[in-house]
Amino acid sequence: MVQVCLNGSRSAADGARIPVSPEELARAAAEAVAAGATSVHVHPKTPCGRDSLAPDVLGPALEAIRARVPVPVGVTTGAWAEPDPAARLARVRSWPVLPDFASVNWHEPGAEEVAGELLGRGVAVEAGIWSGTAGARRFAASALAPEVLRVLAEVTDPDPATAEASARALLAELPPGHGRPVLLHGEEGGAWPVLRLAGRLGLATRIGLEDTLLLPDGRPAGSNADLMTEALTHLPPPPPVP
Repeated sequence: MVQVCLNGSRSAADGARIPVSPEELARAAAEAVAAGATSVHVHPKTPCGRDSLAPDVLGPALEAIRARVPVPVGVTTGAWAEPDPAARLARVRSWPVLPDFASVNWHEPGAEEVAGELLGRGVAVEAGIWSGTAGARRFAASALAPEVLRVLAEVTDPDPATAEASARALLAELPPGHGRPVLLHGEEGGAWPVLRLAGRLGLATRIGLEDTLLLPDGRPAGSNADLMTEALTHLPPPPPVP
């Protein structure tokens, strides 16, 4: 599985190629899926480009994307979008349009409550475990760990020389026998080394303008689809359909 992460916390200040509006997100998702993405992760944004969990922001983004792609669509629940844990939980409870899955960063306050609410509403959960945080330890102690869709192992080391070692260290921190699939990815300078490692290890991974603005040779990526096309050249081909 190769997920596309369309925009992340980036804004138009990072370049006109960052999709913000529902229409831009839908077009970017369709292009990335046509290039090979099998899952979409998106940060719905206000018109001014701020990440938001508000239902009148999230709903239109999900509806626009789903009108263009047949693959699962997930969203962030990152604390930067709603710092107060109680308010974040209230936002999730208020969603009339639900994503297929949502990422929950286990090191953030209120993660257990948000994950529990999502699962109770039938939304699958990606357990975000960031390197350099207490996320792995907290996840190991969580009663919800067996219920998550997958572990989203996020390597925050941006140094291409050390990102692979950081990724291996993060994987070693995950609780033994947790039994959930792992999606491994990096960011910035670490995005490509970690993606290649995920391919060698047979793990799911992701790529997109959230994680990096650059192709492996340092050239600016023109779009999420460009990143996806390049990523698939670094990954083993999918197994044949029986």
